[in-house]
Amino acid sequence: MKSVDVRAKSTEELNDQLLQLKKEQFNLRFQRASGQLENTARVRVVRRDIARIKTILGERSRSAEAGK
Repeated sequence: MKSVDVRAKSTEELNDQLLQLKKEQFNLRFQRASGQLENTARVRVVRRDIARIKTILGERSRSAEAGK
Protein backbone atom coordinates (compact mmCIF):
# COMPACT_ATOMS: atom_id res chain seq x y z
CA MET A 1 0.00 0.00 0.00
CA LYS A 2 1.32 3.39 -0.95
CA SER A 3 0.75 6.64 0.91
CA VAL A 4 -1.13 8.02 -2.10
CA ASP A 5 -3.65 5.20 -1.73
CA VAL A 6 -3.99 5.87 1.99
CA ARG A 7 -4.54 9.59 1.52
CA ALA A 8 -7.31 8.91 -1.01
CA LYS A 9 -9.40 7.04 1.58
CA SER A 10 -11.77 8.58 4.09
CA THR A 11 -11.06 8.58 7.80
CA GLU A 12 -13.67 5.88 8.42
CA GLU A 13 -12.15 3.65 5.78
CA LEU A 14 -8.72 4.14 7.31
CA ASN A 15 -9.98 3.26 10.78
CA ASP A 16 -11.60 0.09 9.42
CA GLN A 17 -8.45 -0.88 7.57
CA LEU A 18 -6.35 -0.16 10.65
CA LEU A 19 -8.52 -2.54 12.65
CA GLN A 20 -8.16 -5.26 10.00
CA LEU A 21 -4.39 -4.84 9.88
CA LYS A 22 -4.10 -5.06 13.66
CA LYS A 23 -6.08 -8.32 13.61
CA GLU A 24 -3.82 -9.65 10.88
CA GLN A 25 -0.75 -8.61 12.86
CA PHE A 26 -2.10 -10.46 15.88
CA ASN A 27 -2.65 -13.61 13.82
CA LEU A 28 0.80 -13.35 12.24
CA ARG A 29 2.39 -13.15 15.70
CA PHE A 30 0.64 -16.36 16.71
CA GLN A 31 1.68 -18.09 13.52
CA ARG A 32 5.29 -17.05 14.03
CA ALA A 33 5.28 -18.24 17.65
CA SER A 34 3.86 -21.64 16.69
CA GLY A 35 6.20 -22.03 13.71
CA GLN A 36 3.45 -21.95 11.09
CA LEU A 37 4.36 -18.62 9.50
CA GLU A 38 5.50 -19.14 5.90
CA ASN A 39 5.71 -15.56 4.62
CA THR A 40 7.84 -13.80 7.22
CA ALA A 41 8.04 -10.63 5.11
CA ARG A 42 4.30 -10.11 5.62
CA VAL A 43 4.94 -9.15 9.27
CA ARG A 44 7.09 -6.23 8.15
CA VAL A 45 4.63 -5.12 5.47
CA VAL A 46 1.69 -5.13 7.89
CA ARG A 47 3.67 -3.23 10.52
CA ARG A 48 4.63 -0.54 8.01
CA ASP A 49 1.08 -0.27 6.68
CA ILE A 50 -0.18 0.27 10.23
CA ALA A 51 2.41 3.01 10.76
CA ARG A 52 1.53 4.62 7.43
CA ILE A 53 -2.18 4.74 8.29
CA LYS A 54 -1.52 6.09 11.78
CA THR A 55 0.70 8.82 10.33
CA ILE A 56 -1.98 9.95 7.88
CA LEU A 57 -4.67 9.89 10.58
CA GLY A 58 -2.40 11.95 12.85
CA GLU A 59 -1.80 14.50 10.12
CA ARG A 60 -5.51 14.80 9.52
CA SER A 61 -6.30 15.28 13.21
CA ARG A 62 -3.59 17.92 13.60
CA SER A 63 -4.78 19.82 10.55
CA ALA A 64 -8.37 19.68 11.84
CA GLU A 65 -7.26 21.11 15.18
CA ALA A 66 -5.28 23.85 13.47
CA GLY A 67 -8.32 24.79 11.43
CA LYS A 68 -10.47 25.41 14.49
